[in-house]
Amino acid sequence: MNDELRARVEREVETHALVNAVKHGSEADVGAIMGPLMGENPEFREHGDEIPSVAGPVVAEVNGLSADERRERLADLAPDRLEALEREDEGDDTVLPDLPAVDEYDEIRMRLAPNPNGPWHIGHARMPAVIGTYAEEYDGEFVVRFDDTNPEAGVGRPIPWAYDEILDEVEYLGFEPAEVYRASDRLETYYDHARDLIEKGGAYTCSCSGEAFSELKNSAEACPHREKDPETTMAEFEAMVDGEYESGEIVLRVKTDIEHKNPALRDWVAFRIIDTPHPREAAEQFRCWPMLDFQSGVDDHLTGVTHIIRGIDLQDSAKRQQFVYDYFGWEYPEVVHWGHVQVDEYDVKMSTSTIRELIESGELDGWDDPRAPTIPSVRRRGIRGEALVDAMVELGTSTSNVDLAMSSVYANNRELIDDDADRYFFVRQPSAEFTVTGDAPDAAHPPVHPDHDERGTRDIDPGNRVSIEEADVPADGERVWLKGFGCFRRDGDELDYAGDDIAAVREEGVDVIHWVPADSSTLTQMRHMDGDVVGYAEPGLREADPDEMVQFERVGFARVDRQEADDETVVYFAHE
Repeated sequence: MNDELRARVEREVETHALVNAVKHGSEADVGAIMGPLMGENPEFREHGDEIPSVAGPVVAEVNGLSADERRERLADLAPDRLEALEREDEGDDTVLPDLPAVDEYDEIRMRLAPNPNGPWHIGHARMPAVIGTYAEEYDGEFVVRFDDTNPEAGVGRPIPWAYDEILDEVEYLGFEPAEVYRASDRLETYYDHARDLIEKGGAYTCSCSGEAFSELKNSAEACPHREKDPETTMAEFEAMVDGEYESGEIVLRVKTDIEHKNPALRDWVAFRIIDTPHPREAAEQFRCWPMLDFQSGVDDHLTGVTHIIRGIDLQDSAKRQQFVYDYFGWEYPEVVHWGHVQVDEYDVKMSTSTIRELIESGELDGWDDPRAPTIPSVRRRGIRGEALVDAMVELGTSTSNVDLAMSSVYANNRELIDDDADRYFFVRQPSAEFTVTGDAPDAAHPPVHPDHDERGTRDIDPGNRVSIEEADVPADGERVWLKGFGCFRRDGDELDYAGDDIAAVREEGVDVIHWVPADSSTLTQMRHMDGDVVGYAEPGLREADPDEMVQFERVGFARVDRQEADDETVVYFAHE
């Protein structure tokens, strides 16, 4: 890392540390700022190994300031961040920029327009997170419209069960749409608007091959069908609707400007023929299907959408649709374009088609496999929707591509679940067994939760033997502190009780380790992003309910998935 980059990193770390400290009214936490820091500065990621060592001293300096000094310093470095925090203090808890021209509308109405071709990957959560937050901020609403007008076989083809799955995911993220539409239910509406457009002279049927039209378009030459009279176009369009043509034989084009400087906007296709029946029974009889730009443009107007958020790579969509809006005399909604979001930590590409292929090949065992970068996966791992939403909102709506660091999601989730998560010991394989000797207590009594004395303690009967992880095995003659139990000295295959004076830990540096009874522990399978882990948990884990969040001490948080009949417990690892 050169000096110039180091100075920039230090400045960004200081800003994020100040925001963290001012927001929570406490000292800044290095772990909590790493996610937002990397998300806003993707170019830092290649120096990820060096960043923590640079961040530590800067965070320490921030923590040495008084509360007033932190606010003053933040005002100097990033006044907009301080202003956003002050808005939060006043009850405005969003960090998103203001939507454009909100005063021109009686009610803000946005839309979520998923393709139901499978469950969502993590990146898909950004749209509902942001538009749902905007809807709450402006006391508006949003609708869900399934853009399912491409029944062709392939990765984009709708999957019938995915409609309800996606609506369930919207609910998991904490939002409820005002209305739900399926574009495949609205074919007659699109046909009616196509007929109106034809009557206005704004569309024509074209039977040029794709290659022939492309040559004409790129040369700014008009298609020979362009000047058809509306009556002929209307008759041919009705024949399209009636299924009298085959796929690729004819299309309906929107008449734009054949000499437009952007060839992509020249006389674009509004309807085409698809021979493959739609997978939904209600739509399987249709063969004439609108292209997304036509269908989406019409729906945005008819459903009262005032603001659209879409990827910056889709800027041409608004320009195409503007031609249709001009023909009908409609006002185009406000548009916010943003860059793509990438998610770190996963080896699997964040792509619905890629994930589906891995599932079909058996490399992943389902959409909720812990290795899959999907919402079903993080949900099964015990990540709260709120944690994901807050991390996505923190990314804002920049036109630049942004990175979501899963560490920021985990930091959010940790705050949400820590208080309720009871503690347990868990020993991963390989492990070693030792016989307990000496005048040890009959049972260990570690706290159920270290911050909640009112919950009491766990009663763990070690029996005659205990298991500890191989990495924790002391050298012969050395001592270890079995947490909640006491100090023990190793003597070959035995652990001899050496007392309960905590000074051994605090003053003499004896290691504190976790352990389980060797003869009564719970066989536990932990589904993990890095591969499944098998181990043994303390007996009390068998009493935990499915969906309960627990923390395995020195290992991390996990969600209890199920209690098997053969005395095995299956959990899904969430994060440290």
